[in-house]
Amino acid sequence: MKGILGRKLGMTQVFTEDGNVIPVTVVEAGPCVVLQVKSLDNDGYASVQLGFADKKRPSKPEAGHAAKANTVAKRYVREFRGPVEAGLTLGQEVKADVFAVGDFVDVIGVSKGKGTAGPIKRHNQSRGPMGHGSKYHRGVGSLGSIDANRVFKGQTMAGRMGHERVTVQNLQIVRVDADRNLLLIKGAIPGPKNTFVTVRTAVKKRNG
Repeated sequence: MKGILGRKLGMTQVFTEDGNVIPVTVVEAGPCVVLQVKSLDNDGYASVQLGFADKKRPSKPEAGHAAKANTVAKRYVREFRGPVEAGLTLGQEVKADVFAVGDFVDVIGVSKGKGTAGPIKRHNQSRGPMGHGSKYHRGVGSLGSIDANRVFKGQTMAGRMGHERVTVQNLQIVRVDADRNLLLIKGAIPGPKNTFVTVRTAVKKRNG
């Protein structure tokens, strides 16, 4: 499985040769450093650990782990499980050209935090009557059966909304700028600007 770490820079649009507009998200993808290569014999599974963005004040374990790859500690470290790609070695740099135009990817990030929100905004519930006599406008509705004598876990109520790990699947790469390590991905991806994201080969769609 191919993958890379990056930072969401924002959204823009590109035009096709036919004059159609494609909304894209610009991701600064890499350069990442291979911090660790795990094998089935030594670790019980195969994977590659990548690091992105230098960390200013790392802990001693973080610095020691990065020193094995002859680099500095990284702020964003993630592991890509699966068969290790040929040629990937400890300390090697992985850049945006690992993907090509037309590839389908899954993007993982942390969604925007909305703070405390009511059931209408958080769970898309319907509101009550807006007449003056109604005491139920935007409040929560029924919380379940009377006989249960309790509220079941997972009931759709008010609470903290957003700031959760989100995966958006099957997004297509529209353009790759290898010189500036930029990926232009069709559509929107989770999170506000300048947040870290993980881009990996689409699990449910075959490239090529």
